[in-house]
Amino acid sequence: MSLDVETPDPPELDTDADLSDYEDVDAPGANDTHRDDLQAFLREGAWEDGFAEWAAGSDLDAEEWRIVEDLDLVSRFDFFWDDFADRVGYHAPGIPEDWKERDLHPDLDSWSTVSAINAGLTELGRVVSDRLKADYVDWDADYEAPDDLPDF
Repeated sequence: MSLDVETPDPPELDTDADLSDYEDVDAPGANDTHRDDLQAFLREGAWEDGFAEWAAGSDLDAEEWRIVEDLDLVSRFDFFWDDFADRVGYHAPGIPEDWKERDLHPDLDSWSTVSAINAGLTELGRVVSDRLKADYVDWDADYEAPDDLPDF
């Protein structure tokens, strides 16, 4: 499948965001997150390229994407440099488990839709993260493994 929608503006990264606030992020020792650099890369084309790549293979349909837009979920993406893992980490927004009790959106009516949206946004984050690392990031990780690590 593919999703034929207009590319949204890239998210504005919060340079003061604390990675420990995310339940789905484990980035030990992330001191310099390079959010300013990553924001510039997103604006320079990483977001547009990553979004196009993701949309070409996305399982989301136009109705599900409209829910994403209505809830302004794209603006809640976060990307950061994870020096420990030598990667661009990301936090993908999602629809919370209590979506039904909170009556978040009139067209949000099933766990299937919620799961599809959450999975789609996670995949979008991964694709953009990979695009940033492969085509934009040109700094090296500062992490050096200790000499006494076992060989696997």
